[in-house]
Amino acid sequence: MYCNLLQCSHFADTSVAADLDGELGGFVSGYLIPGRPDTLFVWQVAVAGQARGLGLAKGMIRHILQRPRPVEVQWLETTITPSNEASWAMFRGLARGLGAECAETMFFDKERHFKGRHDSELLLRIGPFSMREDKS
Repeated sequence: MYCNLLQCSHFADTSVAADLDGELGGFVSGYLIPGRPDTLFVWQVAVAGQARGLGLAKGMIRHILQRPRPVEVQWLETTITPSNEASWAMFRGLARGLGAECAETMFFDKERHFKGRHDSELLLRIGPFSMREDKS
């Protein structure tokens, strides 16, 4: 809970919560990577069961990307486990809507970083893109 409260306060400019009929429908937390203000790292994406399939996750991320800031965000990065098909589909769809390319690389290895207790995390990098040309 403490971590989520810090996200909501310290990273409010790069996070969003979605209201769905008075209930929390979804939440995206992210941050601008230090030293790379043109890159948004999406840390967490959560969508309530009743809101799945509505495009809410992509909509929340686009909402964050459209916020005014001194440097326009042109890149999005996130990590995804190889088996998380829903996340892969959502982020690839977001990239298509932004007219941007995707590149995947190993970020945290299951054995090296997690001692076999967590799946590997692949880094997905989307971009470059401009929200002025958002096609989604």
